Amino acid sequence: MKADMPRYAAIDIGSNSVRLLVAETLADGPPRTLAEERRVMRVGSGVFRDGAIGNDTMAAVCDLLRTMAVTYRGLDVLAVRAVATSAVRDATNQQEFIERASDAAATPVEIISGQEEARLIHLGVQSQWPHPGRRILIIDVGGGSAEFILSEDQRVKAAFSRPLGAVRLTEAFLKHDPPAPLELHQMEEYITEKLAAPFRRFGALPFDRVIATSASAAAVVSAVNRISRQSRDAANRRRASAAQVRRIYRLLAGWNLAARRKTPGIGPRRAEIIVAGAAVFTLAAAGLHLGSLYYSTAGVRDGVIADLARRGAGSERSRLDGDQRRVVEDMARHYGVPLKHAAKVAALSRALFDALQPLHGLPPEQGRLLEAAGYLHDVGHYVSDTAHHKHSAYLVANSDMPGFTRPQSAMIALLCRFHRKSMPGMRHDFYQALDPESRRTILLLTPLLRLADSLDRSHDQRVDAIAVQLREDVVVLALNARLDTDLEQWAAERIVAQFRAIYGKPLIITKARR
Repeated sequence: MKADMPRYAAIDIGSNSVRLLVAETLADGPPRTLAEERRVMRVGSGVFRDGAIGNDTMAAVCDLLRTMAVTYRGLDVLAVRAVATSAVRDATNQQEFIERASDAAATPVEIISGQEEARLIHLGVQSQWPHPGRRILIIDVGGGSAEFILSEDQRVKAAFSRPLGAVRLTEAFLKHDPPAPLELHQMEEYITEKLAAPFRRFGALPFDRVIATSASAAAVVSAVNRISRQSRDAANRRRASAAQVRRIYRLLAGWNLAARRKTPGIGPRRAEIIVAGAAVFTLAAAGLHLGSLYYSTAGVRDGVIADLARRGAGSERSRLDGDQRRVVEDMARHYGVPLKHAAKVAALSRALFDALQPLHGLPPEQGRLLEAAGYLHDVGHYVSDTAHHKHSAYLVANSDMPGFTRPQSAMIALLCRFHRKSMPGMRHDFYQALDPESRRTILLLTPLLRLADSLDRSHDQRVDAIAVQLREDVVVLALNARLDTDLEQWAAERIVAQFRAIYGKPLIITKARR
């Protein structure tokens, strides 16, 4: 089997709905969706009407977030980001909501600005539907706000966020069903006023394509193309002319809720707010002299995933930070350890930890302990070459190591203790005293440290890099090297049986083809 690609989770707490997306990023295409969920919660209804998120709504959102947390935790994501947008930005009780929502989601919920929301929408669109070398306009009409984003050659050149979400406008203006002509007129005047700045900035520009995102866009484009709500994904990248958008808006504005719910592509809850959403697209198309727009399924959640992947979020959790690395390097230097050897063993340990993540399944933070042990496993030679692994453990366990907790230092000491000779076992009192999870961690990391040390047996850094392939019934470790590595390969072969005993798979060590 192949090693899993990085997995990330995004939670988008919008003014109308709450969404979860868990995706696996790929090297050669858009991320692969592993799980997604969307539920209409109308967080914005209470905020735009009364100024605060209602107690019942807050409780319901938290219940949903707990379910979402179970989902993303079960998919071994490397990192997760939860964001809240327009409604929570405006809520007077936002602090209470953020505290409760963060606890329920098992990750901090972050209130993002309209500009950050625009940036994420742009990232999401470009990750799903790239437009290199093109000038595009992205219009996203959410529940609380609308974002207008000018993109040139896949870079944001200008962005506006306006309080023109479908829930917000419905609560503020549309009191009757169907809406009264005066209500529609007042809403249209308000929308036009709020779009004055985007009209001035974008009005004279030609666009290679205009892309509409959000569920309101999906409903409008689906209605124009008579795509059923059940087949809404088929609306992705479909076109609607400005005249068609204007026509569907006029029809929807004249129908009552029951009639709107019968329109293809418009769900029962969307029908409650679609008049306002369609109005924004209609007036934007008119004010910017747009000929047509295309719908994209991408949104904030896709942008969060793309952003996490681009930044390599989560990978830093398995690596020593700058302060920790200075501590272990200084300690290794103090005890006379050849730093080039220590750094090579640490780097190989880190590479093995990352490559074997699908097998050991340890939290990324445990990779830091393994990397630190790579630097410190030989400090015991300072005391004596005889049983130096025991002396290494003693020195590490009894040293002040800023940047590491005492339990972490103790775990690093045990890894140094077991980097040679006997494997960890219940006959070792200090190992037996550990909790079961810590014992499992030591057991899984020990073969990796031994392999890394063996792969620099000559202390000449002959192995340039390693490549690990996880197959269904075997693990293949290929050594990339310009120099002869017979000694390293021989030493590593002596660890094969220990690796198999712990990981349940045979290990084959080969030289990579050059």
